[in-house]
Amino acid sequence: MRIRNVVKVMNFHSLLRVDSARRNAEKYFEYEKEITDFADNILNNRNLILDKKVLKLNKEDKPLNVYIGNDLGFCGNFNTNVNDLAKADSDIDKIIIGKKITNEKNNVILSMTKDEYPSKIGEIEDILYDAIVHAKYSEINIIYNHYYNISKIELRKKKILPIESIKEEESQDKKHHIEDFAIEGDINSILRNIIVLYLSYEIKIATENSFASENIMRQTITKESLKKLDEIEEENLRKERKVIKNKNFKKVLENFTNLNFKDDE
Repeated sequence: MRIRNVVKVMNFHSLLRVDSARRNAEKYFEYEKEITDFADNILNNRNLILDKKVLKLNKEDKPLNVYIGNDLGFCGNFNTNVNDLAKADSDIDKIIIGKKITNEKNNVILSMTKDEYPSKIGEIEDILYDAIVHAKYSEINIIYNHYYNISKIELRKKKILPIESIKEEESQDKKHHIEDFAIEGDINSILRNIIVLYLSYEIKIATENSFASENIMRQTITKESLKKLDEIEEENLRKERKVIKNKNFKKVLENFTNLNFKDDE
């Protein structure tokens, strides 16, 4: 198969993957919103007795960062900025997703390829649960390439804990829920699990968004490669035409010379 055909196939599949990743991110975003609303309702429910330390973090401790890259190449500088931050954050605990992200074992508590990520979600959630129960970190962040649209992709550092969208109301007069409700069981444990689920979905959304960014960049690279291949092919054709033209001219010249020689005889 010609190189041009291979690049065209890569270009086509990149576009398909962008659309698929965007739909998945939107689906996870809806789940995340429902989870956030539920946690918000629990936190501000007058019928429930909560341990106020459930959402407290240790502000004196170091952060935990999740770095998201990819496993494949041909996508420009997609991993460069993420790698630069991962290297610079030497004293921060790290979860690394993506084979192309530098793993120098400095404070890396979990690493995986992009393909391994779905099977490692349970391990990530265990780390998140332990962080919440023991208030181990000052904050938790995700670093990834965020897809806004086809022409805009930016490196993003998103704080997912503490959760900005979940806030305890200062007084019952400001309570914004329609009605209070009762829940059976350990409400503090339930809230912790809901928060872990929320954080897990935030990481899922980021991985899908990153996947869209990766394929947009790959689509751009392959599009530029196709243009360059077209230019090379056009240049080769021009050279071939020139060679043929020179051969034809030489042949005409030889025939003319031979004809003149015969006339002289």
